[in-house]
Amino acid sequence: MAIGYGVRLKVWGDYACFTRPEMKTERVSYDVITPSAARGILEAIHWKPAIRWKIDKIHVLNPIKFDNVRRNERSGKIPVGKVQSAFHGKDVTLFQDATKDAVQRASLVLRDVCYGIEAHFEVTNEATSEDTIEKHYNMALRRIRKGQCFHQPYFGCREFPVRFELIEGEMPRSCYTGEKDLGFMLYDIDFDDNMKAIFYRAVMVGGVIDVQRCLAFGGVT
Repeated sequence: MAIGYGVRLKVWGDYACFTRPEMKTERVSYDVITPSAARGILEAIHWKPAIRWKIDKIHVLNPIKFDNVRRNERSGKIPVGKVQSAFHGKDVTLFQDATKDAVQRASLVLRDVCYGIEAHFEVTNEATSEDTIEKHYNMALRRIRKGQCFHQPYFGCREFPVRFELIEGEMPRSCYTGEKDLGFMLYDIDFDDNMKAIFYRAVMVGGVIDVQRCLAFGGVT
């Protein structure tokens, strides 16, 4: 598998919620962005079946601050079975009544977030002879510089949009020093293994989470 060149991205926003899976009813965010959320931001900017993004490091640039908010949510969702029936041409209802099943839930979210993301991509088995590393690297750089994206990237929830820019000089300095153990966090979902959740032990040193090092030495469950 060929490995592409690395990119460095600064992302920031007013709010973020990287929901802990053990606390779904009342949402509680992890302390920092998860690698899977960082990957989702890059995929929103540039993604093709020929490449797969890997997060190398996460720089926590702003102080970690939490805020309580209350939001109106839907208590249910359209069942997958109905969607599959619709794809097979069956006459099913595929909408939710906004006046029904609305619930108000509290969320513990992050406020005023800013991260530096270091990542690279790998070329997958879906690549053809036209999917060269240089081609996708230049496409990604061009799209980041222009602020282009396939859909608006977000910090965990779609109502928390991400602003982004390419870091072409030095990485901005983090406000943190020393070592901080952030505990076990969601690393990613293995879609090739029945959507299995993978966790890793996130340790922040000098404001930097070396994701690949944590995966190698922190253990994955």
